[in-house]
Amino acid sequence: MGNWVVNHCFSVLFLAVWLGLNVFLFVDAFLKYEKADKYYYTRKILGSTLACARASALCLNFNSMLILLPVCRNLLSFLRGTCSFCSRTLRKQLDHNLTFHKLVAYMICLHTAIHIIAHLFNFDCYSRSRQATDGSLASILSGLSHDEKKGGSWLNPIQSPNMTVEYVTFTSIAGLTGVIMTIALILMVTSATEFIRRSYFEVFWYTHHLFIFYILALGIHGIGGIVRGQTEKSMNESHPCKCAESFEMWDDHDSHCRRPEFEGHPAESWKWILAPVILYICERILRFYRSQQKVVITKVVMHPSKVLELQMNKRGFSMEVGQYIFINCPSISLLEWHPFTLTSAPEEDFFSIHIRVAGDWTENLIRAFEQQYSTIPRIEVDGPFGTASEDVLQYEVAVLVGAGIGVTPFASILKSIWYKFQCADHNLKTKKIYFYWICRETGAFSWFNDLLTSLEQEMEELGKVDFLNYRLFLTGWDSNIVGHAALNFDKATDILTGLKQKTSFGRPMWDNEFSKIATSHPKSVVGVFLCGPQTLAKSLRKCCHRYSSLDPRKVQFYFNKENF
Repeated sequence: MGNWVVNHCFSVLFLAVWLGLNVFLFVDAFLKYEKADKYYYTRKILGSTLACARASALCLNFNSMLILLPVCRNLLSFLRGTCSFCSRTLRKQLDHNLTFHKLVAYMICLHTAIHIIAHLFNFDCYSRSRQATDGSLASILSGLSHDEKKGGSWLNPIQSPNMTVEYVTFTSIAGLTGVIMTIALILMVTSATEFIRRSYFEVFWYTHHLFIFYILALGIHGIGGIVRGQTEKSMNESHPCKCAESFEMWDDHDSHCRRPEFEGHPAESWKWILAPVILYICERILRFYRSQQKVVITKVVMHPSKVLELQMNKRGFSMEVGQYIFINCPSISLLEWHPFTLTSAPEEDFFSIHIRVAGDWTENLIRAFEQQYSTIPRIEVDGPFGTASEDVLQYEVAVLVGAGIGVTPFASILKSIWYKFQCADHNLKTKKIYFYWICRETGAFSWFNDLLTSLEQEMEELGKVDFLNYRLFLTGWDSNIVGHAALNFDKATDILTGLKQKTSFGRPMWDNEFSKIATSHPKSVVGVFLCGPQTLAKSLRKCCHRYSSLDPRKVQFYFNKENF
């Protein structure tokens, strides 16, 4: 429980700072626009909704500045590398990049809603004050001329009583860009739901690139200067504290008060987003340059259960265990890039990935490689990028949990360990590995059968049989499979996989597994790594919390999950 508290303290502290900044910026801006004499006359028309609109706009700028940073994957990989000598608690915060990206997006949605609602009230106030004929201060201010040739200095964007709010919305820069941003944001958020991403990844991929229109529209949103305040010169000549009550006498020659003059609020959004946009553009240029380097496909293997293995070479490619790449197949889609975990080891002279059918794109890719008499499709590769699995070999004891194709990062790790044993690498910090592989069908186990067999033999020859403890679990089975396995249970190898370790039916009893590990390693730091569904992640996270000791000198479980 001790490390769980520390990790969550860091995460909670980070979120508290971010939320605190949002609250501070909102309250500070609200009070500024509620009290500033510069906006006294604007408040006479709009009331407090002016402050709400401006405060939410400031928070929108702040969060729009942050939204791109968590998806700068090269930046994160660089930070992960520079933090390699930092505590694992600090490095683990980088694994929450997509979670933070989503939280920032939700905050943008919240402030967008506040901003839109506030401006709906603002335009209603503008419209009513423009149509008013009662001679009130609001009607006088709304009637100020828009004709710059006559020296006009307007305050109300609605130029005449007959002008509609819809007309102003779609003919002004602020209104039109606001509509563009709102539509882009709605499409991006709705298409980023778990169901859409899993079932219709292409929809998510294309709509998420509407962020380009969102950022461009945000950058020029304030240029129109619809929100206006009194100029500094006019404030010195006719301060509202002295002249607001005598607005009927503004045109009198004997009065010391003159009609106030107004100017648009200067555009500020571009200042907030400029640096992150430049950083993101540099990120994309680097990724584009790397993706254009030639990739040579050296081997293509079709595994059972519609899984394609590609072995490739690329000049200057360097990887670490557990990393992933993005690949693109121009013959299928010029714009779509999909992430895949590397299944090869750094010690090998090639890099490989395993691709399972999970949508139209992967199905088309596998079909293209299955065609025997056609040219091998060209593949573009971007990466590699770092993940939580890079830290596996930094733990004394590691628990690896893969669900289906989620075994891929651990294949890379196990291969690397095999090579380290081959080379008698004495720098290997890890003393024990527990490996759990959960599959729905028996054919999936054949993907890495050879690897597990090689590891079994290597461990026996080196007298380190206890180094790797692996368990295979089959969740999709019927009575025929169980009966067949039971009849052949006494054989030296498993009837389903050909391995010495027998296949278990059903799902692991995680409480029992964690209890055994905690008992076997009472003073060890245990890294738990998962590549699998969120429901499994919740179970493992709870077990890590439950079985970690409050005493930091005793067993501690650190949970890590793959995020792409």
